Amino acid sequence: MTYARSGASGLKLPRVSLGLWHNFGDDADRRTQRDILRTAFDLGVTHVDLANNYGPPYGAAEESFGRHLAADWRPFRDELVISSKAGYDMWPGPYGDGGSRKYLIASLDQSLTRMGLEYVDIFYSHRRDPETPLEETMGALDRIVRSGKALYVGISSYNAADTARAAQIMRELGTPLTIHQPRYSMLDRWIEEPGAHGSADSRSLLDVLDADGIGSIAFSPLEQGLLTDRYLDGIPADSRAGHDGRYFSERNITPERLAVVRALGPIAAERGQSIAQLAISWILRPGGVTSALVGASSARQLRDTVAAASGPDFTPGQLTAIEQALSS
Repeated sequence: MTYARSGASGLKLPRVSLGLWHNFGDDADRRTQRDILRTAFDLGVTHVDLANNYGPPYGAAEESFGRHLAADWRPFRDELVISSKAGYDMWPGPYGDGGSRKYLIASLDQSLTRMGLEYVDIFYSHRRDPETPLEETMGALDRIVRSGKALYVGISSYNAADTARAAQIMRELGTPLTIHQPRYSMLDRWIEEPGAHGSADSRSLLDVLDADGIGSIAFSPLEQGLLTDRYLDGIPADSRAGHDGRYFSERNITPERLAVVRALGPIAAERGQSIAQLAISWILRPGGVTSALVGASSARQLRDTVAAASGPDFTPGQLTAIEQALSS
C-alpha cells in the first residue's frame, strides 16, 4: 500500500480506504466481516470509514465494527484511522438530523459508545444543512476537536462555494478542515465542474480543495458496482441491484451507461486490469483524489480492488481513450 498526505495536513491515508456503508449491518455474516477487516489491515488499508446511520439498522455498522475492534484490533488502535459522520437522519424528532451543534455532538458521543472508542481520527459533517448556519456547524466541528473526541474533521458532499466558506471559518477558528468526502467516479465527475450542485463559486470543488490545502476521499468510485463487469450481461439475483434497491437499482443500469462500461473494457485489458481496477486507478491518477473509498462483500473482492493502488501509470493514449469512452 502507498499512502498520501491529506491536503496540507500531516495525516497520511492509504490510497485505498475501506468503507463500511454496506455489508456491516445486522443482516451481514460476522465471519465475512472479520475476514474483510483482517484482509484490509494485512494489505495496509489502515483507514476504516463509517457513519452513524450505516446499517441496517442505523448504528449497526458501528456496533459491528466495535465488536471486531474489541476482539482483534485493540492492540493496533494507533495503527488505524477510524472515521465517522453525522448529518443525515439518525433518530426521530427535531434533534436527530441536520447540522446543528446539538445533533453533531450528541451523535458523535453515541458513535463512540457503539464503537467502544474514546475518540475517532476523523469526524465529518455528512452534508450541508441549509437550515443551520454554516458557522454553527463548523463551530461544532471545532469544539469536537478541542474536546479530544476527534483528531481531525472534514465535510462531505458540500459544493465548492460552501466548502470555501467552511474552510475560511475553520481557519479563523484555528481548526483547519483536513478532508472532504465527495461522490466521484468516472460516471459522476461533478467535483471537476465549476458551478456544480448550485455552487456560486467560479471554481470546481477540486480547485477549492487544492487552494485551501484540503485532502479528498471519493466515495462510490465504482458507482455502486456499475463500473465492473457485474452487470454487463444482466442483473444477477445476488447483486445489490437484484436484492437491495435502497441505494442502487435497475434504474441506474441504463443501456447508455452499460455502453460506456463496455468501452472501458479494452482499455482495462491493455493495462492488465479489470474494469473495477481501471476505475480505481483513474480516481487515483495525478490530479485526482487522496484516497478511494471502497466497500467489499468479501476478502477476495477487496484484494482485487486494492491491487489498483499499485497499478501502472496511465499513458497519454490511455487517458485519451478513456475520455472518448466516457463521452460516447
